[in-house]
Parts: sequence; C-alpha cells; structure tokens
Amino acid sequence: MDNRDEYLVALRPEIPSIRVDNQMSEEERFQNVTLRPVAKLQHDLIIAVFRNYIKKHKNVFYGLTAHKRIDYIENAVNRDQKFRNSLKGIMMGHFTLKEYTTYISNSSALNKRMMNLVRERLISSIQVFEKPQLDL
Repeated sequence: MDNRDEYLVALRPEIPSIRVDNQMSEEERFQNVTLRPVAKLQHDLIIAVFRNYIKKHKNVFYGLTAHKRIDYIENAVNRDQKFRNSLKGIMMGHFTLKEYTTYISNSSALNKRMMNLVRERLISSIQVFEKPQLDL
C-alpha cells in the first residue's frame, strides 16, 4: 500500500449485510460502499464527540426522558450547524480522493444520508449515555 486512499479503504471494517446492485442510485451506492463503513470505523469517535457535546451543553441530556433524549440527539445532529459540521469532518476525513469527488458532486443529498447514519448510530447507542463518565 503506497498511498493514502489504499490505507483508508484497508482500515474500513467489512459489513457483510451491505448489498450493492445495478438498481441502486449513485447516492445509495455511496452510502453503502463508503458512508456505512466509515461510520462504523468512526463509531467510537462519534460517541466521544457526542459525550463532549452533552458536557458542553451543561449535561441537560442526562435529565431528559428516553423520548426527549432521542429528540435531543436529532436536534443536535440536524440543527446545530457547528456540531453537524464537526460530524461531517469526522466522516469526510476518511474519504478517498475519488469518493470526495463523488461527494462534492452531490453533497446535499449525501450530507443528508451521512447525518441520518450518524443520528441513527447515536440513537442505537443511547444506552452508553446513561450516566456521565467521571473525569479523572
């Protein structure tokens, strides 16, 4: 492996359930081939970044009901532009040059798919946010 792109692709976990076929749109193919593996690779970092987001927002999250916590995650990912841009950077930093070229050609639709994946990943991991971690 001599270049960055090969290293990036080699780092990504394989997801056996991903399917790719000729009937898929380019956006769906990009989601399955690039976004899902990158989101899985970056999962721990995404969790840590959200923990920091909770902390910076005065730990309000911990006082919410389960339903309100889901709303909180959705609002953070969908409406907080600074946080959203940070999440995009976490994902885009693992794109190959070719993937980045594909991304910029349709960034609006792909951003939506990317943020949906991140949001669903946070919601499905909501139990890890039960109690604040102690800073030692």
